[in-house]
Amino acid sequence: MLEPELLEILACPETKEAVKLGDPALVAAVNARIARGEQKNRAAQPVREAVEALLVRADGRFAYPVRDGFPIMLVDEALPL
Repeated sequence: MLEPELLEILACPETKEAVKLGDPALVAAVNARIARGEQKNRAAQPVREAVEALLVRADGRFAYPVRDGFPIMLVDEALPL
């Protein structure tokens, strides 16, 4: 998964807030919404690929997906929570 040192330096590209690893229940809930076709990203595009982890912004409003071990830290790819 993601190295602790990497988590310490990652931040939301929009607000510069810290991010933390989302708990497994949140990942499961987001993946369930993706499977049902209900999850959209910040750009209002449907998300079709499951996530292996989430990096949740400090304010809890958005999460950045992690796929194939890489965090996708793009504002438009953020998932509204």
